Amino acid sequence: MLTQSPTEAPAPLHWKLVVDAADPHAQADFWAAALHYTAEDNGALIERLLSLGALPGEATVEYHGRPAFRDLIAVRHPDDPCDPETGTGLGRRLLFQRVPEAKTVKNRLHLDLHAGAGQRADEVARLRGLGAWVLREVKEPAGEWVVMADPEGNEFCVQ
Repeated sequence: MLTQSPTEAPAPLHWKLVVDAADPHAQADFWAAALHYTAEDNGALIERLLSLGALPGEATVEYHGRPAFRDLIAVRHPDDPCDPETGTGLGRRLLFQRVPEAKTVKNRLHLDLHAGAGQRADEVARLRGLGAWVLREVKEPAGEWVVMADPEGNEFCVQ
């Protein structure tokens, strides 16, 4: 069992939110635009793995003019650092991974986007222009928000 001294606080865990997707690259494009994030560029890592024979060519695709993994791609906050050798973000990230099955039920986890005072309607319109759609508008004593779905049907809220 690992122990730590009573005066040492545990280091926070690094994490990413992983989202199953039919088309991870389309989802990355949507969410990068929706959040004003940046799609990760793993091109140097992929080229290195291909040259070593550690990655088959069919496991890659061209994404915005650069090599990318066929079945996964992440977007990251543009102010967060990334590993220069792999292109992997070291901060706030969403990773989209290809899965064979379609989404069938309501999400148990979702993102809340905070548009800012008086900006919700404009933000909803912008997100609709990116391919999202409105599922319902909620008005409760605790607040108001719009429940939307991304291009693959994953729910999120705009407050």
